[in-house]
Amino acid sequence: MKVVSAWLRIPFWQRVLAGFVLGALAGWLFGHSAETWFGPLGTIYVNGIKMIAVPLVFFAVMNAISSLHGQKSVAALGGRTFVWFAITAALAVGVGLSVGWLLQPGHGLAGLTVAPDYTVREVPSATQVLLDVIPTNPFKALSDGKILQVIVFAGLVGFALVKLGERTATLRKLAAEASDTMVQVTRFVLELTPLGTFGLIASLVGAYGFEKLLPLGTFVFALYLACALHIVFVYGSLLLVHGLNPLKFFRGAAPGMQVAFVASSSFAAMPAAIRSVTHNLGVDKDYAAFAVPLGASIKMDGCGAIYPALTSLFVAQYFGLHLEPGQYFTILIASVLGSFGTAGVPGTAIVMVTLVLSAAGLPLEGIGYLVAIDRVLDMMRTMTNVTGQMLVPVLVAKETGMLDREVYEAASSNLGIAEGERAEIGRI
Repeated sequence: MKVVSAWLRIPFWQRVLAGFVLGALAGWLFGHSAETWFGPLGTIYVNGIKMIAVPLVFFAVMNAISSLHGQKSVAALGGRTFVWFAITAALAVGVGLSVGWLLQPGHGLAGLTVAPDYTVREVPSATQVLLDVIPTNPFKALSDGKILQVIVFAGLVGFALVKLGERTATLRKLAAEASDTMVQVTRFVLELTPLGTFGLIASLVGAYGFEKLLPLGTFVFALYLACALHIVFVYGSLLLVHGLNPLKFFRGAAPGMQVAFVASSSFAAMPAAIRSVTHNLGVDKDYAAFAVPLGASIKMDGCGAIYPALTSLFVAQYFGLHLEPGQYFTILIASVLGSFGTAGVPGTAIVMVTLVLSAAGLPLEGIGYLVAIDRVLDMMRTMTNVTGQMLVPVLVAKETGMLDREVYEAASSNLGIAEGERAEIGRI
């Protein structure tokens, strides 16, 4: 069909942007009914990318570990990756505290009401988190979509393939072919991103309007500003220090960032993030298959660092409390360590804020004031998370010689099926 061919020839980011603008317009025109009319489009899209996330990670990690030449190589890469996760998380906390201190989002507010659906989240103990990393039933972990458990099991299988050597050559080849197949399926599903964006944004705008945002407009602005500053200046500076052009990175990472913003889920954006760092930014695909899923579980600069830090200042300002220097340090440590410690816990942002406020001795009911606008906040938080999850593999790949500089310098903002495949689809 000529219409389909013409649509597929438009650059990916332009199609997503068109879906965003048209979705916002539809949400404004249809109001609350937009959620009924257009919401299913977004649901179908999110379900599609969730469908591919678990098998993609399982086969990609199993293939990656078996291709990284043994445990020592994986351990060294994992160590570098964790160090950069911690460094960027600490910098994100600093950005969140700075913006909160400058804009004072909790001052001048009165009579805020706690969201009716808010309940205090229980923070899991360190022992429980550690136990939850190991799957008691790997097949249940696969069916439940517990990504961290899937990574652990797939990694063990990959190590076993390395240990057994030539006896498992056929299985290693099968794992590689299965990984390539899931990458191809991912490319097909991601072509639905513009349509999914339209449905998600229309539903969001129609459901929220402006009445929910106005009382907490300063906080929304503060969060978006903090995340933008962190992405542009912190991530940009780290790229410059590594001799990499930030504009090339953001161009190549744009598809993953777009999916993260509209889907508000690191796991949902993970297929697009993996494709962005390998196809657009030149990171070795075996390392990316290990690092990006790991980052989707524990690397959360938006949800786990900026948001808890900013919320802590908001709560202190709203209740007229003065934070001592020790409390600022507590917020920093709790945010950095907590983002690792709550890996894989549903509703990570709320759990993280609960953990940080508890550690700093601040009122937990302050979280309830923000729950009503959480969906709007989560879009920018998640985009920040996923941008960081793509940045760290690029930095580590540059440090270890696993970055294809030519691909990086030619960074494409496209994502999805190849030109020949597009033409083939257009003829169907």
